[in-house]
Amino acid sequence: MPDRFRTAGRSLAAAVLVPALVAVGLAAPAPASAAVSRAELALRWAPIHYQDVDATGSHALGGRSDYITGVDFDGDLSGRNNWDSAGQSGASFAAQAYYSVLETSTHWYITYLFFHPRDWTDHPFFETEHENDGEGIMVAVERDGSDYGVLRGAVSVAHSDFYSYTPAGSTWTGGRENVDGTLQMQSSPHDSYPHPVTAQEAQGHGLKAYPQYNINGDGIVYYPSTVAETPSNGNDRDVRYKLVDIFASGGLWAQRANANLFANLGTFAGDNSGDCGVGTYSCSTNSANAPWGWDDGNDLPGRGEIATDSAKLVAEYFTIPGSLSRAYTYNPYASAAAALREAAKTAPPVVD
Repeated sequence: MPDRFRTAGRSLAAAVLVPALVAVGLAAPAPASAAVSRAELALRWAPIHYQDVDATGSHALGGRSDYITGVDFDGDLSGRNNWDSAGQSGASFAAQAYYSVLETSTHWYITYLFFHPRDWTDHPFFETEHENDGEGIMVAVERDGSDYGVLRGAVSVAHSDFYSYTPAGSTWTGGRENVDGTLQMQSSPHDSYPHPVTAQEAQGHGLKAYPQYNINGDGIVYYPSTVAETPSNGNDRDVRYKLVDIFASGGLWAQRANANLFANLGTFAGDNSGDCGVGTYSCSTNSANAPWGWDDGNDLPGRGEIATDSAKLVAEYFTIPGSLSRAYTYNPYASAAAALREAAKTAPPVVD
């Protein structure tokens, strides 16, 4: 029998059977929902992101230096021309953020990277600037049997320091590190879910939970999405950003050995060409990091483990009731675990 006739027959049978079951007080079981994809999970818990914008000074590019974008915003995968490219007419500031998802039997760990072509300053005294800037946040989600789980905690990256947060009602409390504040939730006009709210400062782009950083004057509110919008100006309060999988084919993780993009494992390549450092204290080189290069040197977890071994990090940062599996069922970073440990031995201190 042709498939189309089989399908029609099944549909007819269902149409007759379901009313009959309802009539006798029975309910036909709803089909089991398929597990959500990692992309859907990342979109569900992606932050609503407040970006402060400073338009003053030549290095601000009228505020564009504070816009988030992709590492290939200038059409290539070289890290050493991004400072200059940001000031050119062909540069794209379509909003993107990168994510990676790790899985255990008890939790999901989702890391988000927000990239800027410049970390900049507008005064000459005792502050440096540098090409490229990568900071972000890792959120920990308990697998409670629901499609998207329940958000329990988060750790953000502000330069070379980590800050930990829990949302209201979380069962997690402080561990070796004190909880630094409450992770607020906010509804998005672009979907039906509440999202955690993060914020980045202008210029240096340290990232914390809102309102520990906030918009002061001009700023952009970015909303997670599957499309990349470009801000209309430096005071645009509704811009959608596109989520890009770090583990995608040819993506950021696949480029980790690209010497044009990375100076070493986890550190973006950046030089002091153009006017970086002009009129300021200095311009440092190779000073921005991808998630597998993030480090808080004062804390116990190793370099990059906020992203590559998130279960280890949350076990140190938080007191967690119930079970916490440390065995990953999905962790593509693990394929380079030995290389990451070796790189951490010789990598310079993180000074973003």
